[in-house]
Amino acid sequence: MGYLIAIIILAVGFDFINGFHDSANSIATVVSTKVLKPFVAVVWAAFFNFVAFFAAEYLLGFNIANTVQKVVEEEMVTLPIIIAGLSAAIVWSLITWWKGIPSSSSHTLIGGLVGAAICCKGIDAVHWSTVGIICLFIFIAPIIGFIAGNVITVLLYWICRRVRPHKMEIWSKRLQLVSSACLSTAHGLNDSQKEIGVIACALAAFGAQYGFDSLPAILQPDTLTHAGEVGHNFTGAPAWIPIACITAIAIGTMSGGWKIIKTMGNKITKITPYEGFCSQAAGAVTLFITQNLGVPVSTTHVISGSIMGVGTVKRMSAVRWGVSKNLITAWIITIPISAGIGAIVYGVMTIWL
Repeated sequence: MGYLIAIIILAVGFDFINGFHDSANSIATVVSTKVLKPFVAVVWAAFFNFVAFFAAEYLLGFNIANTVQKVVEEEMVTLPIIIAGLSAAIVWSLITWWKGIPSSSSHTLIGGLVGAAICCKGIDAVHWSTVGIICLFIFIAPIIGFIAGNVITVLLYWICRRVRPHKMEIWSKRLQLVSSACLSTAHGLNDSQKEIGVIACALAAFGAQYGFDSLPAILQPDTLTHAGEVGHNFTGAPAWIPIACITAIAIGTMSGGWKIIKTMGNKITKITPYEGFCSQAAGAVTLFITQNLGVPVSTTHVISGSIMGVGTVKRMSAVRWGVSKNLITAWIITIPISAGIGAIVYGVMTIWL
């Protein structure tokens, strides 16, 4: 029971870290264009992070949580593997936050689970087809964001070609509030579900080993015969788990993430209110698409690609490709490094526990 409680605490803690680590994704442009002051922006984003729960519960389902549960083969999942994976994800997320690197919390968690599973059970413990799809979207997701950002920018330029610049700026600032709200909701949908899936996986593993009757009432899944399964209505964990995870992200978002906001706001390309709206709208569209597909992607990757796509509409040189290159490097190394940390943590656990 101690392992299970530790997993829930770590998962909710990781959601909190995810909130302040990834808050830059939905508010960087709205802050850098001075549409909202930083504190107001994080409260705005936190509110719509929480709205994501109702969107998942009543409209879109928990598709991503279902996918995350499949990273490790069901019959090989153990509670120590999940603890090691979550611990690795927390360590790497804190390191990248401290250095101001907008890395992926999603891929950090996947990498940590993969490394811990391999260390414990070998390479056969990993569901490689699921991991392969997730890795593929490291490249696909920012490309979708790039294309969407480019298309939305060009389309709106054409629609508003006769609008006076001053009036255009006023409307762009108003629209940024809408796009930021949509992006924050999409962020909450995407990122909170990873930890929901991990907790559901832990409950299923505990139930398989000790029996579901040994779980206290507060941890009983809604439908015991489908424990660990996630569908349109979440059945793999008690109803308070999704609420706790999304609330943790919302609180984390309110804590800010100013180092990463600086990178995302203006280091990739100079952002105007109009371009801020286009990049946020493109990011939100991309995240809603991947949510529907059930693929856990990086909101960092998506919004970075969107910003690049918007920037190239002006000219290719408008994008600081040196910064972009560093971001892409961080994206690629996240899963391998997290996997290594996960393996190390699991190895240490076998020695001390």
